[in-house]
Amino acid sequence: MHENEITGIIVDASLHIHQRLGPGLLESVYEEILAYELAKRGLHVNRQVGIPVEYEQVHMDLGFRADIIVENKVIIEIKSVEALAPVHYKQVLTYLRLAQKKVGLLINFNVDLLKNGIKRVVNNL
Repeated sequence: MHENEITGIIVDASLHIHQRLGPGLLESVYEEILAYELAKRGLHVNRQVGIPVEYEQVHMDLGFRADIIVENKVIIEIKSVEALAPVHYKQVLTYLRLAQKKVGLLINFNVDLLKNGIKRVVNNL
């Protein structure tokens, strides 16, 4: 399955969740429910995936944790904040680069219209 098809399913599932639950819940709630919805739709989902970081002679087995990785291709970073900051976008881009993935979605569920809270992030490898 191609990244574009995967992100389409993720966006659809996210919109469904937001319509049913609305904004204002904890990120962990949205993460668990989104993982459930994606698995229900037949996608392979991993939550809180540890990603190593290497810098010269320093190797960290757990440099960061990706909220959700779908089909081992798309990283999802979930937020429930008043407004996304530029650092959130940079965070996802760094995660993509370190995990050697091409596409990520930054999803802020704490908005009135979810389409305004979804940002696609692309790593040009």
